[in-house]
Amino acid sequence: MKQLPVGVSDFKELIEGNYYFVDKTDFIQEILTDGAKVKLFTRPRRFGKTLNMSMLRYFFDSRNAEEHRKLFTDLDIQHSPHFEEQGKYPVIYLSLKDIKEASWQDCSKRMRKVLSDVFDEYKYLRDDLDQRDLKNFDGIWLEEAEGNYFDALKDLSKYLSRYHEKKVVILLDEYDTPIVSAYENGYYQEAISFFRNFYSAALKDNVYLELGVMTGILRVAKEGIFSGLNNLAVYSILDERYSSYFGLTETEVQEALNYYDLESSMQEVKEWYDGYCFGKMEIYNPWSIISYISNRKLEAYWISTSSNGLINQMLEKATKTEGNIFQKLEKLFQGKHILQKIQKSSDFHDLVRVEEVWQLFLYSGYLTMEREQEGEMYQLKIPNQEVYSFFQESFIQKFLGNITEFSSLILVLEKKEWKELERILQNILLSSLSYFDLSSEQEKIYHVFMIGLLSTLRNRYYIRSNRESGYGRYDLLLEPKQKEKTAYLFEFKVAKKEEDLEKKAEEAIAQMEEKHYDVELRERGIGKFLLLGIAFYGKKVKVKFLDKIIKSIV
Repeated sequence: MKQLPVGVSDFKELIEGNYYFVDKTDFIQEILTDGAKVKLFTRPRRFGKTLNMSMLRYFFDSRNAEEHRKLFTDLDIQHSPHFEEQGKYPVIYLSLKDIKEASWQDCSKRMRKVLSDVFDEYKYLRDDLDQRDLKNFDGIWLEEAEGNYFDALKDLSKYLSRYHEKKVVILLDEYDTPIVSAYENGYYQEAISFFRNFYSAALKDNVYLELGVMTGILRVAKEGIFSGLNNLAVYSILDERYSSYFGLTETEVQEALNYYDLESSMQEVKEWYDGYCFGKMEIYNPWSIISYISNRKLEAYWISTSSNGLINQMLEKATKTEGNIFQKLEKLFQGKHILQKIQKSSDFHDLVRVEEVWQLFLYSGYLTMEREQEGEMYQLKIPNQEVYSFFQESFIQKFLGNITEFSSLILVLEKKEWKELERILQNILLSSLSYFDLSSEQEKIYHVFMIGLLSTLRNRYYIRSNRESGYGRYDLLLEPKQKEKTAYLFEFKVAKKEEDLEKKAEEAIAQMEEKHYDVELRERGIGKFLLLGIAFYGKKVKVKFLDKIIKSIV
């Protein structure tokens, strides 16, 4: 049985090591036939971008061409007329995925080292350069401070093209990593001014360029970082073309599970790792599938592979400034979709606008699209159980308190220990709601706060919010998936004075009884339920309850 390629992103190592491999080599044929000279593919992390770029490198590179030709034996591309392009071009391959420095000084130093290493691969060119070009080459190769780093890739492509008498293929993997890191660490302007010139020099009006391929997470606009680059084609998760070449299709996942004798787990795997929509194609997260097959345990693998720094930073800013983010988070926590504008020509400058948090979520893989409504309006939702765990643990822990407290809260709720429930809620409020401005839209904030807390129960309960029932609209319902279990109906009130907390909690109980909010439960055959009235005043809370058992169910 073949080994699983856990952490293997080098195509040559994967093939020669006889690892399990899903043949995506038709990607090469598409690259050669789509007509765009420079292509940018944006996909979430761990969806196969680096492996595909490595595959392109071994296919095009004229160095060791015969040896590399054997890597494609019996793969789909071997049967294509475009296989004749194999081994015909000098290739410049540059990966920026590890450039995540804390300052521009460190980033600049790291870039000099990375470019020096690339030039070192081609030091044989030095013997063929004139005095002027040799000085430029050595400036980069020796990491000199006065080296012309802006034009490094363009100059190297010139030297290679002249030496080999062929135009050059430039492959730039994870081009946006240093720019995202710059945004997170506060040196965005310095970084963007360098990388705008660096990329444009290599890819715009470069007469020595045969083909340029880039990968990253975020989209860009031609007017932004690639200003004036009129030969750029951007293929994002919104586009149908190339949709099957990053990530795994359902057929590919089923074949892998069958191969490793896990075919019976397909439905659970689907719930945990499916849900992504690239173009119109259903796609699974490959990192999670490989990790699941290796460990044979359903858990969150992909989420733990990144710090999620930019996501958290944008969310923190958004929760403090954007009013309707609470309503949208409420829907997402319930497994519903939100309708959101997603621009197809966004730029990194959009990251400074708080409303772009949803766009960032989509392109980073934390949300997925159900379908395009009209123009740039999309229905977005949390794709699967794995990503839902991010909202439960990462987001909720950061913005609503300690995850251990959540576990305790759920336990005492189901044990009906009301004084303890009140105490834990009080602790969570004291430690977490400093993130939010409680002077406006208080009830809405508390409402989403409670949905966030209780969203960990979605595997056992249907979470419903603001639904009509009886003669009114309840605030929150936890309806058990097993009808013999207890349902929980919540009504939230905000007191104007601390001494009114108990009165408001009692009003909440009375309102649920008078308006017969339990009608919906009765109709669905649920006979045990609890009414919980919860009153808030700033960071103070009061809980009242009423335990009801319906002997005769309508």
